[in-house]
Amino acid sequence: MLAFVDESGDAGLRPEKGASLYFTVALVTFVDHREAEACDRRIAALRSELRKPDGFEFHFHRNSHGVRMRFLEAVAPFGFAYHALTVSKDARLLGGNETFQGYTCRRLFETAGPHLADAIVVLDDCGEGSFLRELKRYLRDRAAADGQRLARAIRMERSRSNNLLQLADYVAGVVNRTACRKRGAGEYLAWIASREIPRQVWP
Repeated sequence: MLAFVDESGDAGLRPEKGASLYFTVALVTFVDHREAEACDRRIAALRSELRKPDGFEFHFHRNSHGVRMRFLEAVAPFGFAYHALTVSKDARLLGGNETFQGYTCRRLFETAGPHLADAIVVLDDCGEGSFLRELKRYLRDRAAADGQRLARAIRMERSRSNNLLQLADYVAGVVNRTACRKRGAGEYLAWIASREIPRQVWP
């Protein structure tokens, strides 16, 4: 199995200072490597169809509505699934000494973990730094604590050069936009909703 992880929304806990209200992490999985490769090729072909340069990155937050719709339509036929966790960033709701990022990692992998025993997990090397550090630490500490790995391997790659990390970015962006009840969220979600493994929204 292949799994690709990305996030939407920053990890700051001060919305009054400009931080986002919600933080969403999405984990996109492919059981069949050939299906993942086919999806990767389709995204590359779409870039050409849109007359974008080879280095163009499909990034939900930065792309136009038209590009978003073309991307979601292009990936919809492929056999992927996704787990998503959206956290409302109220610091008063976080108990004990656990960090916000640590809490998010733990909750996501408590749900997704059983599906990842033999997975190669790919993280966005350009994502929110503190979150990615917490995620890598969580995966490694968990393996050391109980002797059971949560994934076969963990890799860091740049999303600009990995089409399937760009897919994970899109999934996270769509789910986060839905949580924020922003305009057009339902139109985007309709393309991928059938691939969702029940989403968590906390609290």
